[in-house]
Amino acid sequence: MSQQSAVTVVGGGIIGLAVAWKAARAGHRVQLVDAGERAASWVAGGMLAPVAEASPGEEELLELGSDSLRRWPEFATELAADSGLPTGLRREGTLVVGVDGADRAELDMLADHLASRGRSVTRLTGRELRRAEPSLGPAVRRGLEVPGDLAVDNRVALAALRKAAAAAGVDFRDGRALRVRPGAVELADGTAHCDVAVIAAGARSGELHPGLTGRIRPVKGEVLRLRARATALPPPTRTVRGPVHGRQVYLVPRDDGGLVVGATQYDAGYDLDVTVGGVRDLLADAERLVPGLAEYALVEAIAGHRPGTHDNLPLIGELEPGVLAATGHHRNGFLLAPITADAVLAALSGAEPTATAADPGRGARPVSHDRGGQPCK
Repeated sequence: MSQQSAVTVVGGGIIGLAVAWKAARAGHRVQLVDAGERAASWVAGGMLAPVAEASPGEEELLELGSDSLRRWPEFATELAADSGLPTGLRREGTLVVGVDGADRAELDMLADHLASRGRSVTRLTGRELRRAEPSLGPAVRRGLEVPGDLAVDNRVALAALRKAAAAAGVDFRDGRALRVRPGAVELADGTAHCDVAVIAAGARSGELHPGLTGRIRPVKGEVLRLRARATALPPPTRTVRGPVHGRQVYLVPRDDGGLVVGATQYDAGYDLDVTVGGVRDLLADAERLVPGLAEYALVEAIAGHRPGTHDNLPLIGELEPGVLAATGHHRNGFLLAPITADAVLAALSGAEPTATAADPGRGARPVSHDRGGQPCK
């Protein structure tokens, strides 16, 4: 693949923007096609938390996420330089807390699992947690401090990426992609020709190429955005996450006194309604951790679709010559953006795959090449 390949990226969320920016920066001629729909990236909490979200059986995801997290500071520095805008990166760290006996047992299991993987976390009592974050309530009895897990303001980062991509020469084209094949992205209003197409269309990616059919599913998540009013206590400075009576909840602060509370999780197709039950559970669980939220303003209730896979690992790499996948990131789109962009750049240069755990060939059916068009030369 030449250094001046024509690349069409399908999808304008965090992954599509990161790939397009990095590819243009590396000298490729890049077009980004996006239907203008609300991406999951716009809804996201923006946690960069491979350790706090670790789970037994997902060791490859922990390693992939940790590798990408190490790349985030440099990624943010380059993004700030290219865009001239803030990136929204927050370095205060994460607290994982629990309120009842079952929650505390879950925290102990997480700490033991992390220790078995060579990751140490600090166990804190309720009193120690409230010294670190005075907004935490008396129901919080135990927790873990994970200083290395960071966060990013998703909408600030998206604005910076779009500006940096444009400055690097990315051509933005509005349009709905119908199918991707070697050499072309077929759109509702025409065709975008290219040497390489990169599918980064989130939950809709499975509709675009037979190598992704049935391998990406929409996972609905509801998120609330709150704002501290003048009479209310300020939000915590760190990301705070549950469990609360077994339900996971997270509270991610924003620089303007805002707080993102999330997230529910349903396999509900492409439904985007925010439900009363979802809002009720999120507020009840968040208020259990931070009682002062009762005085906050409810600014927004919104839902999005995470692109889920069967093993929660993304699909990053070649589907067939001339077609790359960069999708299936589920709840980790922001966390995995740097490593995904680097992996796509490696593929564009013909280098060996760098994110082997996310190889899209795992469990895939063979792709038929008899669909019209020829692979890129």
